[in-house]
Amino acid sequence: MQRSRKRKQEESSSCSKESATKSARNDVVVDPYPSHPRPTPVECRAVRDDLLALHGFPQRFEKYRKLRLPPLPHTSSPGLDGGGGTPVKLDQSDGDDVNGSSQKESVLDGLVSIILSQNTTDVNSQRAFASLKSAFPTWQDVLAADSKSIENAIRCGGLAVTKASCIKKMLSCLLERKGKLCLEYLRDLTVDEIKTELSHFKGIGPKTVIQIGKAIGWVPAVADRKKAYLHLNRRIPDELKFDLNCLLFTHGKLCHECTQKGANQKRKESHESSCPLLTYCGDAFKSSSPN
Repeated sequence: MQRSRKRKQEESSSCSKESATKSARNDVVVDPYPSHPRPTPVECRAVRDDLLALHGFPQRFEKYRKLRLPPLPHTSSPGLDGGGGTPVKLDQSDGDDVNGSSQKESVLDGLVSIILSQNTTDVNSQRAFASLKSAFPTWQDVLAADSKSIENAIRCGGLAVTKASCIKKMLSCLLERKGKLCLEYLRDLTVDEIKTELSHFKGIGPKTVIQIGKAIGWVPAVADRKKAYLHLNRRIPDELKFDLNCLLFTHGKLCHECTQKGANQKRKESHESSCPLLTYCGDAFKSSSPN
């Protein structure tokens, strides 16, 4: 009996060590473009501050930032008009507090909101989400509804056909994989594990951020989405990743120059004439070629 117990303990210890070794290996992410020197930490912080000065921190992401990072400093950026320092604009409104609101936002609510926010203004995406929830109180109702009804509910947010299809496919995939329409389990996962889970849903990805990364030379032009993500994830300091992701996502919806959208596309909200990232685009041609 004692030998049997000792053998089991040794096997358990061996498995634990092997698991720890595998985990350590997974934590080491190789940069697919090690000779591409951009972005530097200094450049990342400068872009963060420039976009803060231009847009302020997006209100829709403010409540999530409060849970993750310390308050942003009231600093100054170099200015967008070539003059003196321009104070960084910070949105001081709390919006709906995550813990104090009458109804806590679910992870699934947040993911659908992000889908609806693509290629439209925050105002329109919020209207689309409210209209969707009014027409279909539960996500089970959305999944059971026909696509045309969903399209009608979210039409005010634009791209109704595409977004309705994406939402239906995501809900169907979630139900098939987990047996229920709930993403609350993501709250207990690591960042890398969350990214892996979300990668199962078609249409959910960092497309806008990567487009801008290519436009300003942070990522080689030949990079595919996966390699571009790996490169940026290695180069951008951890403490700036959340801010840059939110700000670049917001900027991409307002500036067609950075996301290479049609020049004749007209938008009510546009900051193209004062885009601070134009100063970085010229450096794109100086970047090292990828391996």
